[in-house]
Amino acid sequence: MTKRDLALDLFKTFKTGVTRKPNKPAPTKTVGQVGDPELIGELLSNMIEEREWNSGLAEGNLFIRWATIVGAEIAQHATPISILDSTLTIQTSSTAWATQLTLVADNLLATIQNDPSGATIQKLRFIGPQGPSWKKGVRVIRNARGPRDTYG
Repeated sequence: MTKRDLALDLFKTFKTGVTRKPNKPAPTKTVGQVGDPELIGELLSNMIEEREWNSGLAEGNLFIRWATIVGAEIAQHATPISILDSTLTIQTSSTAWATQLTLVADNLLATIQNDPSGATIQKLRFIGPQGPSWKKGVRVIRNARGPRDTYG
């Protein structure tokens, strides 16, 4: 590539009234060079594999597809709450549903493990509905009245 003398080009433009465009080579198609655009799907797939997010995505898909995995009737009365150490915690609408699901836990676990989402669940834990709690944080002081101690 040659350097252009801008002053000379400006003089020639002024004298002739015509701007001269330098000859540029035609763009060549190059594949696989750094900085080239990539498909967003391939980019996301590579990032998921590099950062080992596959298990997190599988667990998220389990929460999203819960009704199709376990069926409409169970999904109406049972909701997945969390996954911790390959244990899925499920909250039920009543203690009767928690008892019934405990009895069929092996079949339900097999259904979840056979789902193509890929979540690695080894154990199920069922909890019934929770009553209101006065506890506001993680820490508890024993023999203290808690948040109600300022009432009198």
